[in-house]
Amino acid sequence: MAKELNYDLIKQTAEGYRKDMTKFLRAMISHPSESAEEGEVIACIKAEMERLGFDEVTVDGLGNVIGYVGDGDKIIALDGHTDTVGIGNRDNWTHDPYEGYEDDEVIYGRGGSDQEGGVCSAVYAAKMMKDLDLIPEGYKVMVVGSVQEEDCDGMCWQYIVNKDFGGPEAARDKIAFVISTEPTDGGVYRGHRGRMEIRVDVRGVSCHGSAPERGDNAIYKMADIIADVRALNNNGCTESTAIKGLAKMLDPKYNPDHYEDARFLGRGTCTVSQVYFTSPSRCAVADSCAISIDRRMTAGETYESCLEEVRNLPAVKKYGDDVKVSMYMYDRPSWTGEVYETEAYFPTWINKESAPHVKALVDAHKALFGDKRIGCAPSMDKREGRPLCDKWTFSTNCVAIQGRYGIPCVGFGPGAESQAHAPNEITYKDDLVTCAALYTAALNLYDGTGASDEDATEFRASLTDNDIK
Repeated sequence: MAKELNYDLIKQTAEGYRKDMTKFLRAMISHPSESAEEGEVIACIKAEMERLGFDEVTVDGLGNVIGYVGDGDKIIALDGHTDTVGIGNRDNWTHDPYEGYEDDEVIYGRGGSDQEGGVCSAVYAAKMMKDLDLIPEGYKVMVVGSVQEEDCDGMCWQYIVNKDFGGPEAARDKIAFVISTEPTDGGVYRGHRGRMEIRVDVRGVSCHGSAPERGDNAIYKMADIIADVRALNNNGCTESTAIKGLAKMLDPKYNPDHYEDARFLGRGTCTVSQVYFTSPSRCAVADSCAISIDRRMTAGETYESCLEEVRNLPAVKKYGDDVKVSMYMYDRPSWTGEVYETEAYFPTWINKESAPHVKALVDAHKALFGDKRIGCAPSMDKREGRPLCDKWTFSTNCVAIQGRYGIPCVGFGPGAESQAHAPNEITYKDDLVTCAALYTAALNLYDGTGASDEDATEFRASLTDNDIK
């Protein structure tokens, strides 16, 4: 199916859209779009797709905007989430986070790197493919501006797979692979750690604060548990260590089947991210306390093993039936009012470097730009020396697309992970151009003839038995 590609023409065409992409990204940034509040930016993207002549543009029930070019039976998709985190302390920003500014090299504002820049490059890549008659034969290109990723990674694609396509089998049959346009700092990314959100609840008994010995302080109990959670993250794994740290999964002794994959992805982590309590008053002993734990999972770890690790912490066992360890569920309404309830569990995944969809991006990069990461002046020092084919530190919608449903994924996107969620966020104009060119070439280099899930997947974490539809 591959056409003879004029790589210079692809680069020139992408460069020709630099000003248009800059204008489009700044327009997206101007619309505040925290999770479940993306309506304005979705309308902005929909209008741009229609203006550029997409063959079909729709907004689904959850509020994802989906545009198509081409008329083939199979689909190659480009995904970028449209929601952003908040701005945090406004005093940490030197300029308005939503008005921002641009200079010759960067675009400033919340969402530029994470990750409306990726949506921008994807939209213009589809336009380029149509302009240059480079829509791969037998395929149509699907560009997704997805919602609520910051709140619940991949839930948007659970909706797309189960509601828009009618289920995982139908989606796998139609979609050859998906490129995530999350920021990759100039690299092609073939996997990342999974994550889950764990809740620990502790019961106590309240009493008057003047005689605390009459009660049972839930905050004191939780303090012991928090110390153990910290040890679980920080400790080593020698035989004498009472709480063996998560670094143990890098050791073949503790993770014989997947330690090499774990070394590629990096060790798992855990941290207490939120604390809650109840008490009759400020003059009383607290009668309950709860914490949230952000748990990043490497290869070889499962949702069951992560829950059991917390349940087996010395302080948790010490307080027995007064402690409950559970996994969060997510049911926040989208900006359309639609609710898609799912578990707060996001499976780990890795592709083989030889997988056809990964190879297509690597080959496109080598043909267009060479075999090393290319950079922009502000970010070059962070890109030099890093392998071209690598992995994300954070989590993406691929936890559902490939981790849950086995639809092959690969990542290449404008911007840098270090800009995500940070004040004074920027992205790089050169990256917008680079990504649009690479998407155009890569889709035309893809050869999925005879490819199977086994050809692509190095590791996928197990799923729960919850029947999430």
